[in-house]
Amino acid sequence: MPVSTTAAELGFAPNDPAFIADPYPVYAELREHAPVLYDERTDHYLISRYEDVSALLRDRRFGRTYLHVASHEEMGRPSPPAWHDPFWDLINAGILDMEPPDHTRVRRLVSKAFTPRYVESLRPRVQEIMDGLVDRVAGAGEFDLLAELAEPLPVTVIAEVLGVPEADRHLLRPWSADICKMYELNPSLEMQRDAVRASVEFSEYLRALLRERRAHPGEDLISQLALVLDEGERLSESELVGTCVLLLNAGHEATVNATGIAWWTLFRHPEQLARLHEDRSLLSSAIEELLRYDTPAPMFERWVLEGFELHGVEIPRGAELGLLFASANRDPAAFDRPDELDLAREPNPHLTFGAGIHFCLGAPLGRQELQVSFGTILERLPNLELAAEPVWKPGFVLRGLAELRVRA
Repeated sequence: MPVSTTAAELGFAPNDPAFIADPYPVYAELREHAPVLYDERTDHYLISRYEDVSALLRDRRFGRTYLHVASHEEMGRPSPPAWHDPFWDLINAGILDMEPPDHTRVRRLVSKAFTPRYVESLRPRVQEIMDGLVDRVAGAGEFDLLAELAEPLPVTVIAEVLGVPEADRHLLRPWSADICKMYELNPSLEMQRDAVRASVEFSEYLRALLRERRAHPGEDLISQLALVLDEGERLSESELVGTCVLLLNAGHEATVNATGIAWWTLFRHPEQLARLHEDRSLLSSAIEELLRYDTPAPMFERWVLEGFELHGVEIPRGAELGLLFASANRDPAAFDRPDELDLAREPNPHLTFGAGIHFCLGAPLGRQELQVSFGTILERLPNLELAAEPVWKPGFVLRGLAELRVRA
């Protein structure tokens, strides 16, 4: 076929519900015919091959921000409007959008409290929460798996981890959802306003909670982060607040979307679901394969700090890369039979949690929640089946189902 000159001609349509539901044929075209392609509609250079995405994630010539090396003007980018400041002040204080040396320092401090041992110690409580959620739907007939099981688990876990009082936990999910609207491609003015308002409200709430915990420390993560001291360094109040928001937004949104998409995948592959029922030892590898097969966060962005060339395409300093994780995870150069679901797939070097210095800090907790969630549902709701074709949410960057109607 002739090589198309635009992403639109190849079918890349992040605002199209049909594309959001099944982007994989388009990704195959991009990988084969245009592995580097500028999309003028979103102002991204789309990168679709596994080898390229993996390498670029690890290359420090590309950053989550450029403000550590240049101003907006020096990079040829417009400054965000001043009324966006509450959002960017919050986001820039979290490690997801930091670069060294700040990223190195803050991640080291956070990691002293949010350790693998600490995450593993949460497993009994995660199991207890999940059992309680299943208790509520067992025998209920038809229900929305997202609303009843997928959403309450991670938000309850992170609320307890952070020490958010139970009476306030209903605030977290709306704040998280509104803040994340700004990450979508070309967010509407209303979405931008929602994100800024939620940033103000969530920041004010967490600052008040932090002051309380500094005065009266507890066993929660906010108290522990406030007490972390390393070589005379502590997290600033803004960094601590930014870290807490990141833990909620990144962990919660991704885990909910991953759960819904994964169950939708299993319902469409009944032979693999039956295989998992018959052999629960596959659970760990099944979670990894489900995260690879249909990726809940299909694109992450990087700024080009130094101009470079890739596959004959010159990409200038100040450009933004759209690293297509979901495409990389289906690349036949990296995975055998990539369009097949194989719950026992080994090895499985998927990029769903990223790579390099920004590899997802919450990956161990996300994996644990998915393992507990799926294991409990398989055990206690063995006859779970799809009740209605799901509808996808309109977002592309944070991709997920609006609901998933099932019968137990």
